[in-house]
Amino acid sequence: MLNDFIEQFGPSTVGGLVAGSIYALVALGYTMVYGVLRLINFAHSEIFMIGTFATLFVLSLIGLPGPLTGLALVGMIVLLIVAAMAASGGAAVLLEILAYRPLRKRNAPRLAALISAIGASVFLQELFALVVIPDVFNKPGRIDTAVPRLVDRDTVFTVFGADIKTDQLVIFIAAVVMMVALDQLVARTRIGRGIRATAQDPEAAVLMGVNIDTIVRLTFLLGGAMAGVAGVLYAMEFENISYKIGFVLGIKAFTAAVLGGIGNIRGALIGGVALGLVENWGAIFFGSQWKDVIAFVILVVVLLFRPTGILGESLQQARA
Repeated sequence: MLNDFIEQFGPSTVGGLVAGSIYALVALGYTMVYGVLRLINFAHSEIFMIGTFATLFVLSLIGLPGPLTGLALVGMIVLLIVAAMAASGGAAVLLEILAYRPLRKRNAPRLAALISAIGASVFLQELFALVVIPDVFNKPGRIDTAVPRLVDRDTVFTVFGADIKTDQLVIFIAAVVMMVALDQLVARTRIGRGIRATAQDPEAAVLMGVNIDTIVRLTFLLGGAMAGVAGVLYAMEFENISYKIGFVLGIKAFTAAVLGGIGNIRGALIGGVALGLVENWGAIFFGSQWKDVIAFVILVVVLLFRPTGILGESLQQARA
């Protein structure tokens, strides 16, 4: 067993970093919304799902002839990311306006918002299964849909016996760039100061001239946009999507947010990467079919012994 672990450690680590990067991007939406509204947006997993189908839609329109290289690949990735960010970000804002804002305006209890989130999640799943996928993509709604291969999976270089392939390198670089950009936006810009002020004390923020509705919209937009990027990277890596694709991955992303410290942006990044690594390393011992079990056991253990997560610092305490 130990020999197997040593032999598979390198490839599992690479796979864990790739998966963890996707988890982290989705976790950012959970942690930002919680930091501002103290709401667990369980419909965020479907915002990620919308990003995967936005990717497929653009590829279907363009008619991708085959894997791309060089500037063509970079241009295509940028186009897909912009389209997915627009689709997922727009859907997240619409979700906030229709499902959460009426409850917030009426000072409804948090349980009502949580139930609304679960209902919105189921609604979006069934909307895609019954309407969007059959009508827009002309595919069976409840069967997995293949995504055209965007990049060849050639070995770029080898580290400690692990082959780093083109798709893995592209995914990791794109994820890091987007996560750093969001972190700096929240930490150093006026929008970021408004988000942190609202998270810390909404009443005081209003007195200082912060428009709460605008900040909430921007929070959902940014979180949704990150989920859209995750959707592009997921479709690129796994080349297979479905209407319920966000369910398990969404719970894993939520686990990553809790693991790093719910409401903490950098905690979500650390939690996502840590979760990806641990579940891949655990799969060496228990088998890949136990990956989901490992992730959920981690969630239970974290909630039992360190519910504040690794960093334990909320968004409202972050300093510019």
